[in-house]
Amino acid sequence: MRVLLLSSGAGALPAFLEEAVRPGALRIGYVPDAALPDAALPDPGAPFASSELERIAAFGHRVEVVRLSGSPLDEIEQALDRVDALYVAGGNTFALLHAMRSTGADRAITDRVRAGLPYIGLSAGSVVAGPTIEPITLMDDPTEAPELGDRSGLGLVDTVVVPHAGGLSPLAEVTGRIVAEYGARHPLRLLTDDQALVLDGRGEGLRLIASH
Repeated sequence: MRVLLLSSGAGALPAFLEEAVRPGALRIGYVPDAALPDAALPDPGAPFASSELERIAAFGHRVEVVRLSGSPLDEIEQALDRVDALYVAGGNTFALLHAMRSTGADRAITDRVRAGLPYIGLSAGSVVAGPTIEPITLMDDPTEAPELGDRSGLGLVDTVVVPHAGGLSPLAEVTGRIVAEYGARHPLRLLTDDQALVLDGRGEGLRLIASH
């Protein structure tokens, strides 16, 4: 498997894609559902999504928005099969996992990533790649996905990513509480906004790298 887990900075993305897929322009599937707890919101989602899409495009790649919420599973699967890599964006982790599980996209994504589709997660997209999203209860509001029962993640990696650690932001302050409450029960990996975790098929497991 090839997995890149980001907190905020995407500086590690170009080299990851070049090694995981090939040099040159790629078609990147962009999943915005963490920013779409309200089905009435238009694509691609929250205001930050526009700048995020522009950032991916600035690297020379084409972007296809793959919205999970409200989409039939066969359409999601067709989109997944068209793209060279999947970018699962940030927002509310609970809304994102609910969108994945309620549509069956969780299994479709996991199967394809395990078969070789590169997975890029940012913030919430990084959290859902792990074994559970339970510790993020202190960072994101679970009530944005009241129908979500099982909080098991995709299980692509064996650690729970806690993004936005360090610094002086309100989210950074929450990470200490997450460690104190959940650190003894779950394997946690704290990421600052200029770091990333990469799983690149070298047999070295998850490696911490810079991602300014």
